[in-house]
Amino acid sequence: MGNYREETRKLKVISECFVKPTVNLGNEASKTPIHMGIPDLFMLTMDTMQKGLLFDTKLQPNTLNKIEKSLYISLVHFYPLAGRLATQKFHDEHDCSFYVDCEAGTGATLVHASVDYTVSDILSSVDVHPIVESFFELGEKSVNHDGHTRPLLSVQVTELVDGVFIGFTMNHCIADGTSLWHFISTLSEIFFQINDKNEKDNALTLEAVQKISISKKPIIETLFPQKGNGPIFKLPYLEPEEFISRYDPGPLRVRIFCFSPESISILKAKANEECGPHNSISSFQALCAFMWQSITRARNLKPDDEVHCGIVINARAIFNPPFPPEYFRCFLTGTQSSSKVSDLINKGLGRSALLINQSIKSHDEKAYRGLIKIFEEHPMVVQAGPGTIYYRPNNIKIGGSSRFDMYGPEFGLGKAVAVLAGYASKEDGKVTANPGRQGGGSVDLEVCLKPETMNVLELDEEFMSFVSSI
Repeated sequence: MGNYREETRKLKVISECFVKPTVNLGNEASKTPIHMGIPDLFMLTMDTMQKGLLFDTKLQPNTLNKIEKSLYISLVHFYPLAGRLATQKFHDEHDCSFYVDCEAGTGATLVHASVDYTVSDILSSVDVHPIVESFFELGEKSVNHDGHTRPLLSVQVTELVDGVFIGFTMNHCIADGTSLWHFISTLSEIFFQINDKNEKDNALTLEAVQKISISKKPIIETLFPQKGNGPIFKLPYLEPEEFISRYDPGPLRVRIFCFSPESISILKAKANEECGPHNSISSFQALCAFMWQSITRARNLKPDDEVHCGIVINARAIFNPPFPPEYFRCFLTGTQSSSKVSDLINKGLGRSALLINQSIKSHDEKAYRGLIKIFEEHPMVVQAGPGTIYYRPNNIKIGGSSRFDMYGPEFGLGKAVAVLAGYASKEDGKVTANPGRQGGGSVDLEVCLKPETMNVLELDEEFMSFVSSI
């Protein structure tokens, strides 16, 4: 991804502070430990979430102060984000459990920085510009377990020569993409209710907080496997060294490919035509299948090699009835499709899309509960990288969502001109979907590949014929 350490040195830190509410809305749950369930524990050794918005408007004099106030009020509602992770050890059993201590720690971090780059410098870069990594927590790397000592939420406002970038880093053990964008949207919603006349007054009383309304309040309780604070799940470890690893994927190129609604419609029609009348392939499934084929072709693998396509999905939607999107938690699951290289490339888009379609359909509530039961009986922490139980060579993993309202939050700066991510969760074959900056149903895919693979993909005429140039 470029030399982020060199780029980070170009960043000037103007100020840094911690934001932690001193009031609450009478909710006693904000003082109660939140025990981490099995889906949360999956993420302990993984990277945090990092998403940010690039604006082509310069920071106004009162904007930073209003963001700080908005953050304060948001944390009254999203109170786990102001806390820290904590561990309870059971020495006799050689076990430990994890929870969020909502009252511990110094709160969320708010960083103000500047850099001598223009918006055009960022947008004109073929690959994601290496300076972008420093727009999140000043480029410092961490895994979710580090939430024992590091903030669970960090907001970094970086001034460019002619614009501003607002980067959000959120601990993935306590939230997922649905919850992240719920929080960002709420923060922006509160921002527009802050009174400019009192911009120098940093004190926020309970009465002032109560006057601020939010349209979608977070639901902060354990809904699965039972309501309330939830059971305590134990892991067979005592010390972090027994299960925490830090995976370095090596050199990668990261590029965003834009797909117009017209290109996606063509792929969808082609996939459904090849599948026959009894199957219904969605636009996203067709796009995923196209990426699976294209990346596999670029890797130049042997015909008999086994390749895999994993898709991360929102587990809220597979329950009947579905859990509400306001459910603030890390609630993800995943599907896995497999094929031989020769079959994947030679038997058409429809077959690849159908494999993905069937794997998604089969991963219902019953399958999810079965997976959780396996982890209850054999608890472990999911590791990343070669040599781990879940590592599959020649894999692509597709996450994110083009349905998130990423261009809605504006913070008085107008509509963002790009959504960009930091270093987190980058590995060979990782594809992240975002709504397209073109709008209208377009999709932007952030693709991470080894440099030699990306070089081949860019020369693939069939692949590039579906990519929009903007």
